[in-house]
Amino acid sequence: MARGEQIDALPPLEWLRVFEAAGRLGNFTEAANELGLTQAAVSQRIRNLESRLSTHLFLRHARGVELTADGEAYLPHVQNALTALVRSTADLFGAARSKITIATPSSVAQLWIAPRLVALAVDQPNLQISVTTVHRPADYAAAEADFDVRFGVGEWQDRRAVRLFEEVLAPVAAPLLIEGSRIDWRRLPQIAVSGPRDGWREWAAASGVAPPRPPSLRFDSFAPALHAAKSGAGVLLASLALTVAALQAGTLVRLPEQSVQMEQGYWLTWPVSGVVLTGHEIIVSALCQSDGMVI
Repeated sequence: MARGEQIDALPPLEWLRVFEAAGRLGNFTEAANELGLTQAAVSQRIRNLESRLSTHLFLRHARGVELTADGEAYLPHVQNALTALVRSTADLFGAARSKITIATPSSVAQLWIAPRLVALAVDQPNLQISVTTVHRPADYAAAEADFDVRFGVGEWQDRRAVRLFEEVLAPVAAPLLIEGSRIDWRRLPQIAVSGPRDGWREWAAASGVAPPRPPSLRFDSFAPALHAAKSGAGVLLASLALTVAALQAGTLVRLPEQSVQMEQGYWLTWPVSGVVLTGHEIIVSALCQSDGMVI
């Protein structure tokens, strides 16, 4: 049966509302008063519904009505359906909602933005957020988002920018990989991340140390590289801001090596011209909020 035919097979919503009220109250007159109808109108809609279903839903008595076995079986299904419809309508349309979209690299979405959405929802309960992940610079134009998270020095034509976090890089590893090991960590497997962020060679040059051996694992984004490091697959040159949760939980530890701060980093950006969004300042403040951990 096609979807349209399924909908046509349903009784009219008005008949179901009348049936629910009459069944719940056990009285056509009280149901009429609750719904703002006449008693005759309630009786007519119940008869129409019974005719559509080819069954009796009520036993009529001089002092009221009583549900039949079919009526008792049908009533809770109707009540659940009406309740779900009321709830869905209220959730979607009960209050004016502001909608924003954020285009961001997937690792920043997972490790930086997502942990801040709970606090943002408290401050902006009527804010609806849609997050779109981007993989290439060209993806930003296709996303047509209200906010973009971009990597650079904070200068883009016709866009305002606020730095999300300082990009500080340092080697990290799972405790199980380095505890009790007498091997120089530079001889352990290295994990690298493709993209614009500095790599092992740049870190070594800035730190004034000999570079470790070439990486044995390479990922195209930071989040899976982080998971690999937590599993003990190797030493990762980590963005410390995106590694705060793992460091606080002890699933990763910093190695006793120098950290390097990059000039570039991740920025929350939006067009210079355009519609000013409701709660714009709160959105910027919430997403640019630090974890409070000294890195």
